[in-house]
Amino acid sequence: MAGEWFESVAVARKRARRILPSSVYRALIAGSEAGETLDDNTRAFRELGFAPLVASAQTSRQTGVTVLGQEIALPVIISPTGVQAVHPDGEVAVARAAAARGTLMSLSSFGSKPVEDVVEANPRTLFQLYWCGTREEILARIQRARAAGVVGLILTLDWSFSHGRDWGSPEIPSELDLKTMIGLAPQVALKPTYLARYARSGALPQLEVPNMVPRGHDAPVFFGAYGQWMQTPPPTWEDLAWLREQWEGPFVLKGIIRVDDAKRAVEAGFSAISVSNHGGNNIDGTPASIRALPAITAAVGSEIEVLLDGGIRRGSDVIKALALGADAVLIGRAYLWGLAANGQAGVENVLDVLAGGIDSAMRALGKAHVDELTPADVLVPEGFTRELGAS
Repeated sequence: MAGEWFESVAVARKRARRILPSSVYRALIAGSEAGETLDDNTRAFRELGFAPLVASAQTSRQTGVTVLGQEIALPVIISPTGVQAVHPDGEVAVARAAAARGTLMSLSSFGSKPVEDVVEANPRTLFQLYWCGTREEILARIQRARAAGVVGLILTLDWSFSHGRDWGSPEIPSELDLKTMIGLAPQVALKPTYLARYARSGALPQLEVPNMVPRGHDAPVFFGAYGQWMQTPPPTWEDLAWLREQWEGPFVLKGIIRVDDAKRAVEAGFSAISVSNHGGNNIDGTPASIRALPAITAAVGSEIEVLLDGGIRRGSDVIKALALGADAVLIGRAYLWGLAANGQAGVENVLDVLAGGIDSAMRALGKAHVDELTPADVLVPEGFTRELGAS
């Protein structure tokens, strides 16, 4: 039942499906086109194995790392995701959970809660940007984030216009007017827990994205901001170098899947990259992030921090990513399922599940600290890796 502890991310997903209206749940599991990349993100982790040791378990195991200038208790960071209508507390609940477990929160500029509220819930918050609108509008978002006290920025580039889905796209309203609410009523009525949560909160699911405009201005709805992004020409590397100059702190470029782009990110001065395909929502047919990771870390891992995003469902997945060169990972769907299942406590539950799996894998591998992990700890099948854009 909702509200109880769950032992795996898979169980959190099952509970989320029971609680959420079908359109909301389907938005969480969406992937581009045929979903090949979406499936490969998790399938690739299952293809990797371990080489455990016997009689070598360490009496204590350390999972803390320093990344983006922050010491965190485990190498798992909250990835930015858009409007979090799975729970009335949304990003604030996620931020509190991340703070309680000693890790970083990332807030999407398409998020539903103001950056000021999220930073208050977790002072170690990263703010995520899209290249959307004019340079002046982008700078205004950075200035608001800076004034709120965020500790770093993320620029997301791994999102394309490949939205046609073979199984049909979820129905996401552009606004919650009377006609829309009447249309959604049948599926919401079948989910009493979801309905009761919003009834207790005294609010409707929020579709506005307040962080796209300066504080105090009228916020656009999600699809208004999305339309602006679609109409904005993609950035050049000169644009990215200019953007990096506007922020003096840690800055992550998210969406790297090629070696040559990783090298350009180093040249542009970014402090970190995230190897990512937007959770399978970039162009379908992009390889799983973990397949591209080894070549990228080999090329630039000594020059820039390397994160990995996509397909993390277990603590052992985190260990595999770190063994292949990642400094930390980001999670998206996993914590959203936890949020849907049980609010802040559900997100903490997901982080605890991952922490337990990390510790268990380290014990089996005979590691006292995650920094000791190497590729020799992982069995990588022939033909597993993808080296894209190598020069």
